[in-house]
Amino acid sequence: MTKVINNLSEISNQYKALFVDLWGCLHDGYKPFLEAVQALQTYRASGGLVILVTNAPRHSSSVEQQIKKIGIEPSSWDAIATSGDSARHAMFSGVVGRKVYFIGQPHDMNFFDLPTSEGQFKNITLVPLKEADGIVCCGPFDPLISPSENLTDFEYARERGLKLLCANPDIVVDRGDTREWCAGALAAQYTKMGGKSLYFGKPHKPIYDLARVRLRDLDSSVLDSEILCIGDGISTDIKGAIDEKLDSLFISGGLAATETGTKTHPNEKLLNKYLEITKSNPTWVIGRLN
Repeated sequence: MTKVINNLSEISNQYKALFVDLWGCLHDGYKPFLEAVQALQTYRASGGLVILVTNAPRHSSSVEQQIKKIGIEPSSWDAIATSGDSARHAMFSGVVGRKVYFIGQPHDMNFFDLPTSEGQFKNITLVPLKEADGIVCCGPFDPLISPSENLTDFEYARERGLKLLCANPDIVVDRGDTREWCAGALAAQYTKMGGKSLYFGKPHKPIYDLARVRLRDLDSSVLDSEILCIGDGISTDIKGAIDEKLDSLFISGGLAATETGTKTHPNEKLLNKYLEITKSNPTWVIGRLN
């Protein structure tokens, strides 16, 4: 049964490693959540390992640069596993062909950086939709415009049987006080129309396999029962953890702050209603990571 806690330290000694979400957990897109960062620093100081597991549609080195600019101290984490890492491996392996139509913003273009350590991969060519073998989606062209704006292109792509590689399964994210659409919303729209979408981030298995690889590189003795997944996405972070049979800590003050009545702590009645509606059962709940 789900239990509400006030501090990570109440349960941290039960786990040797944490799989921690980034956006909504450690930062809001602009600034770090200092109490959350400090909690991870304290956990690592006691011997715990922290793997940042994020649905960011970029490779881990790019995410590392991003969070450094935001102000997340390197002393708060050990390794990074991104949805972009998993999706890039699949793309360069040819899962949606070599000529792809790209949906995303200019800052997502490093998704196509050719891996330097894996020589068997070949370049991907970006082409107009009519020339494409498949679609790569890192996010909307404009995150404030509804995914329904893509209906015409998606109908054409569906008729041609093109697969859509979704580099970020998140539906929405809160950048400061503004809610933005993510690649997952477009992939869901394409799937609803009868198209085939391929997912590699949370809650899907590939990113957890990658996170375990990152963890094994640090300590191969950690068992699944000694891993705690932390995040604010009930349909990504928490569902993924449950599907992988890993314990989870749901941050109710993130994406679901309104639904759970969370300011500092969640409202018990609203939290229970939200978990019932979402048919979710996280191991633990906390208002904000601290």
